Amino acid sequence: MSNFKFKKQFGQNFLIDNNVINKIVSDIEVFPNSLVIEIGCGDGRLTKYLCDKFDFVLGYEIDLEVKEDLYKNLDNYDNYEIIFDDFLKRDVINDLLNKSYDNLYVIANLPYYITTPIIEKLTLLNLNIQLIRVMVQKEVGERFTALPGSKNYGSITVYLNYNYKVEKNFVVSRNCFFPKPNVDSIIISFYKKDKLFVKDEMFFYKLVRDSFKYKRKTIRNNLKNYDLDVIQKVLNKYNFDLSVRAEQLDVSIFCDIANSLK
Repeated sequence: MSNFKFKKQFGQNFLIDNNVINKIVSDIEVFPNSLVIEIGCGDGRLTKYLCDKFDFVLGYEIDLEVKEDLYKNLDNYDNYEIIFDDFLKRDVINDLLNKSYDNLYVIANLPYYITTPIIEKLTLLNLNIQLIRVMVQKEVGERFTALPGSKNYGSITVYLNYNYKVEKNFVVSRNCFFPKPNVDSIIISFYKKDKLFVKDEMFFYKLVRDSFKYKRKTIRNNLKNYDLDVIQKVLNKYNFDLSVRAEQLDVSIFCDIANSLK
């Protein structure tokens, strides 16, 4: 891709270290009749490994200029489909309608600037995904895996912990990319798990989002439009009160508040 013009608006930093690419996929347990979604195929360096590992690859790529190199790298494979479009604008459920699979995975080297919207979209789709494994900016990975009480803990952390068992895998040096980004990356895995019970998931997500609306404000201020008496009673069970900030609360507490309000 010597003549390829990398585009900042697409966050293009192609992973060029084959050892890292192999490490991303080598330890994944793949169950029969598998389909993997790749978001941001680039020139297909990771896509090739996915075609080897999974029964079918559904790829999304926004940049039409990589098409020639991508298809060239996939010349020996026929178990894939590439959709040249913006993943965030796609009806993914509709894209999967005519696909036959029993086990769904998502593997991606995500553009830094749209990492959180992509993860939020995957989470809210309720697609019963076995495993999401993504490469993200190291700082973003710290937010995804943050613990209550830490500065990186936020609404996306709660969403993820409600839906998945979240694990850090390994750090990837900025030197493994071309062009080289200004920061290191990290591989994060989200494993399917049994969710905590909530009566209304969309209400739960809204409650969490509202709780973190203003980072430095208390639950009393952020949730003033909710029934504060009910919220106070729930918080008291966990030795908190309405002066607590959302960043102090575990996902199970948010679930309890949501259920009590419903």
